[in-house]
Amino acid sequence: MDSTTEQVGLVRDFNRYYTRRIGLLTDHYLGQNRPLGEARLLFEIGDQADVRDLRTRLGLDSGYLSRLLRSLTAQNLVRVRPHPHDRRVRVVELTDAGTRERAELDRRSDTGVTDLLARLTPTQRQRLITAQAQIHRLLRLATVSITPTQPHGTPARDCLRAYADELARRFPEGYDPTTLVTPDDLDGDNGALLLAREENRPVGCGAWRALGDGAAEIRHLWVDQAARGLGIGRLLLRHLETHAAEHGTTVVRLGTHTALTEAIALYQSSGYHPIPPYDNSPYNHLGFEKPLT
Repeated sequence: MDSTTEQVGLVRDFNRYYTRRIGLLTDHYLGQNRPLGEARLLFEIGDQADVRDLRTRLGLDSGYLSRLLRSLTAQNLVRVRPHPHDRRVRVVELTDAGTRERAELDRRSDTGVTDLLARLTPTQRQRLITAQAQIHRLLRLATVSITPTQPHGTPARDCLRAYADELARRFPEGYDPTTLVTPDDLDGDNGALLLAREENRPVGCGAWRALGDGAAEIRHLWVDQAARGLGIGRLLLRHLETHAAEHGTTVVRLGTHTALTEAIALYQSSGYHPIPPYDNSPYNHLGFEKPLT
C-alpha cells in the first residue's frame, strides 16, 4: 500500500469515528427529534440571514435548503419573509421558539463536550485541543483555491485596496495606493493577478509582472488577517512562481519593506536570496531574487 492510499484510509477512519461519536448520522442529533441538517441551520441563521447567503455559505442545493426551511417553519422555529428593502430577496429569522431551541442545542452540545473532556487528564485535554486546532488549520488550507482573476474585477481591486490600507497603517511613512499595479500592467503574458479564496470568499492575492529577459517581479502578496497562520501566503507565493514560469519566466525578484518582518522570513525560507534594490520604489528597502527551474 502506497503512502497516499494509507493516508486516505486514516482520514476516512477518523471521519467515520468522529461522525459516529457525535451522532451526525442519526435523526436525533444531540438527543432531540431533529436531524443534523435542521439543527445546523438553526445555528447558521443566527438572529437573521439572507437565504441566498445561507445557500452559498453552506453549499446547499436550493431545493434541499427550501425543504429544511419549510420543515423549520412548520415547527414554528423560523419565519421567512421578503427583505424590507428588496422584495426579491428573502430573509429568514428565528422565532422565539427557535431562539429557545437553539439555546437548548447549545446547552446539550456543551454538556456532551464537557462529559467527553472530563474523561481525560488535563494534559490529555490540552493535547486534544492542540491537535484539533492543527486539524482545523490544515483543513482550512486544503480548501483554499488559488486561481488567476481579472485584475480589474471587484474581488481583485478589493483585495488590493485592503493590502494598501494595511501598508498605510504599518509603514511609518504611510503608503500611496497609486503605486499599486494597474490592470494594464498585467495584460496578457505580461503578468497576472492570483486570488486566494476560502469558501468562495477572497482571502488573499498576489501579482507577478514581467520585467523582460526572462525576469519577473512578484508584487502585492497579501493575506487577510482572519486567514493568516494557515500557510496561504506560502501557497500563494508558490502559485505565483509556477504561473510566471509557465509564461517563460526564469528568475523572479521582489522588494519589501523592513517593517514587514513576516514577509522577509517567508521569502528567506522559500529560497530567495538578497540582491540590491532593483527599482526606485520608496517602499522596497530590501531586494530578493530566486531562479525558477
